[in-house]
Amino acid sequence: MNTLTSAPLAPLLNYLFELADNMAHPTNEAFRKMSDAEQHRLLQSKTDYLELYGHLKDVPLAISRETGKLLYMLARSSNVQSVIEFGTSFGISTLHLAAAVRDNGGGNIITCEFEPGKVALARNHFADASVSDLIEIRVGDALHTLSRDLPASIDMLILDGAKAIYPEILTLVEPYLRAGALIVADDADFSPAYLERVRSSREFMSLPFNDGVEVSMWLGKM
Repeated sequence: MNTLTSAPLAPLLNYLFELADNMAHPTNEAFRKMSDAEQHRLLQSKTDYLELYGHLKDVPLAISRETGKLLYMLARSSNVQSVIEFGTSFGISTLHLAAAVRDNGGGNIITCEFEPGKVALARNHFADASVSDLIEIRVGDALHTLSRDLPASIDMLILDGAKAIYPEILTLVEPYLRAGALIVADDADFSPAYLERVRSSREFMSLPFNDGVEVSMWLGKM
């Protein structure tokens, strides 16, 4: 048994995944009414992403069950203790990370979310799972909240927010990544600039996982 597969976390995650599945179709009505061109513009915009995610403020933008297990396995096997997460939503990915950090003996997760309603729900979920002591939620635009007061050494970075600014978030966190730190980017296919950076630079080793997930390792400055 471990934190991920035992109560109170396991039944909570099962409930949250079922909730995400039930809300997948239809999603938010306003979002569904957008044209494909408008959706693409908002997904690629480095300035209007707040508008896009405002349309999705009631939608649990969840990772897959497989990605959740991947996060736990990577964090657990690498003895991760310090995590930065861009994009909290309802807290499903954060809960997987918290389980690994708990089973690694403790640590700290800094996660970012700008929708107050999602922050309130995530806080409740963290409390229900008895992992609140491991998690700091920074409320607001991550370009601002992650520009200060980061840990001196970061073991893992999770990118699961606005895809257009994945490169900018990586730039903010990169100076604090320890050699060998892991970076997991969900829906990375929507951020070609990010993929170009982690796949072409000698400072990273990177490979695609399933469902658009990119797993990278920070090798350090060359």
